[in-house]
Amino acid sequence: MTLQASSLYTIGVPSLTTPQPRRSLPKIRATVEPTEKSIEIMRKFSEQYARKSGTYFCVDKGVTSVVIKGLADHKDSLGAPLCPCRHYDDKAAEAGQGFWNCPCVPMRERKECHCMLFLTPDNDFAGSEQAISLEEIRESTSNI
Repeated sequence: MTLQASSLYTIGVPSLTTPQPRRSLPKIRATVEPTEKSIEIMRKFSEQYARKSGTYFCVDKGVTSVVIKGLADHKDSLGAPLCPCRHYDDKAAEAGQGFWNCPCVPMRERKECHCMLFLTPDNDFAGSEQAISLEEIRESTSNI
């Protein structure tokens, strides 16, 4: 049994000469950077909270930088520093509830920081610093 190109098309295999419908391409959304003011506010908050809670930033300052920038982004877009390391079906609703606003309830109650922003000294990833400069944040997140 031999099939012709026209019969191939009718059984679901398109021929090379039959124009194909265009597939829609995925939409690319531009990301908006958080404001310098919000980054600075979240940087200062993070330093102060680390000192107050006896915790330290991650030995990899890139982790600290990305989390601070994520908090600043949520502060700008949601009005609250919602944890940037979790998935939410409705970010605005979560920010309104406050449970995951930094410092989140698990951090305040048990010193458990899902983002690795505030680490207890016994954590293998804890560094020895409770400070980070705005320049370090810029350098670490410039390619993101």
